Amino acid sequence: MKLLFIFISLFLCLRLNGVSGADEVSVSVMEGDSVSLNTDSKTNQQDDIKWYYNNIRIAQIIGDLNKTCTDVQCNEGTERFRDRLKLDHQTGSLTITHTTTEDSGDYKLWILSNSIREKIFNITVHGVSADRDEVKRKSVKEGESVTLDPAVMKNTNDVMAWYFNETLIAEITEDQSQICADDQCKERFRDRLKLDHQTGSLTITHTKTSDSGDYKLEISSRSIRRSLSIRRIRRFSVTVTGDGSGLSSAAVAGIVVGVLLVCAALTAAVIYYHRHRRRTAVPQNENDVL
Repeated sequence: MKLLFIFISLFLCLRLNGVSGADEVSVSVMEGDSVSLNTDSKTNQQDDIKWYYNNIRIAQIIGDLNKTCTDVQCNEGTERFRDRLKLDHQTGSLTITHTTTEDSGDYKLWILSNSIREKIFNITVHGVSADRDEVKRKSVKEGESVTLDPAVMKNTNDVMAWYFNETLIAEITEDQSQICADDQCKERFRDRLKLDHQTGSLTITHTKTSDSGDYKLEISSRSIRRSLSIRRIRRFSVTVTGDGSGLSSAAVAGIVVGVLLVCAALTAAVIYYHRHRRRTAVPQNENDVL
């Protein structure tokens, strides 16, 4: 029994140090993106799943799903990935959010089930310019069109989702697209949203002041035998200004109609007054004609 334990311990030690011929996947992401490392399987209560970053345990699921940990819980006092690791209890997949260049390195997946499986993910996080995560600001006059361009080329397996103030308004999935799935969105942007399937850009036509707000594009990609999921975010702030008077076109039209009605009423009153005065005037002598 002791020999078996020693053999298993030695075997695992060798595997964790790369002496195993395990599947290896390499990927590069931009700083700030999210990346999901997928197990491509579903777990059961007999599986033991462990994740290592540069041979340091950062997440695990041990049989009973109640016995799980990520980062700080796995390694007391460790703040390396605080609040940036998400562990999927159904599949054992690990997601790293808000990546930084310091997250580059080898991530090893170890699964003990009926057999032992290992997978290695080599992640490289590239730095970006200071304005990478800045909100792109757009300002247009009411009635004009505005295009929100993420400046990327859409891959066939990308899913792009546009949000207005955190409400989904448009989505592109492979060669299909959907604009305004709910009635509230349809009422707000009635036939005024256009999607470019090549770039994922969104155009708002005949803008209104109520179109002002925050727009967000989420790009989800699956790559390398679907073992990796990468999520990128682009943010835009749109300001739609009125015609300079501070009033909408509908309000201006209402004011014009109101003024015309008042003018018509005043004209009618003046005509009535003069007619009534002529009829009731008192003659000064017998030669006066009414």
